[in-house]
Amino acid sequence: MHILRVFNTNVVLARDADGREVVLTGRGLGYQARPGQPVDESKVVRVFVPDDGRNADNFGAMLAAIAPEHVLVVDQALAPVWAELGREPSSTTVLALADHLSFAIKRVQHGIPGVFPLRAEIAHLYPRELHWGEQIVDAVNDQLGLALPRDEAVPVALHLVNASFNSGNLALTYRMTGVFSQVFDIIESEYGRPLERESVNIARFITHLRYFFVRVHSGTQLADDSAALLDAIRASHPQAHRCALRVADVLAMRLEQPITDDETAYLTLHIARLSQPGRLGTTPS
Repeated sequence: MHILRVFNTNVVLARDADGREVVLTGRGLGYQARPGQPVDESKVVRVFVPDDGRNADNFGAMLAAIAPEHVLVVDQALAPVWAELGREPSSTTVLALADHLSFAIKRVQHGIPGVFPLRAEIAHLYPRELHWGEQIVDAVNDQLGLALPRDEAVPVALHLVNASFNSGNLALTYRMTGVFSQVFDIIESEYGRPLERESVNIARFITHLRYFFVRVHSGTQLADDSAALLDAIRASHPQAHRCALRVADVLAMRLEQPITDDETAYLTLHIARLSQPGRLGTTPS
């Protein structure tokens, strides 16, 4: 294998013997390494093969932004799940869960409470995934000496539902891709400049939309009816909210279901983040 890009001292992008672009992790793997050099395979701990059509550069950038110990503990905690499912480990699921739990850990460390509005629905619709989610949260707490709330298993379960939801369903994947492209066109039209479509923030927005698809198809859209929160979001981000309403209208037509106010509010927050300086491309000349 040869190095294509060095993300940090522990994460590199490489080309394997089959010609695939893969993301490699290992302590010191990228230290003083340069593109074109052979990989020191004795330092490789994990080989990630981006699946679901994920861009390898984007995958590596996201992975490099997560603490290595968080990736490792999630990878280990998921092993029994893959064994029970009889499937090969999904690199995308490991990355998504590690990214989520890394943020959850920071949230707990700063005393910010989590919100888990779907616990009743998840417990009813996906009891197996919720059970696995609880096991994963327990494993993370045990391995890292943390105190993540047990209800953190709810979003973890949604990640696992999403992993199985998209398995082998190419028709749905193609449909989602078309809708994503249309959503990006709407945002670019609203702000009059292009999105940086290979950015980490776009990847996170896509992840949000993927889970939105899961919720729509399972009939569990977010619907807390928190009027005060919704009003605050509208007031803080009027242009993003106007854009989110346009996006919600398109999603409603494409998915043949009305979009709740809560889902529109979360779209608003994501669009507001994308519209911040440096998140969109430069204004066309």
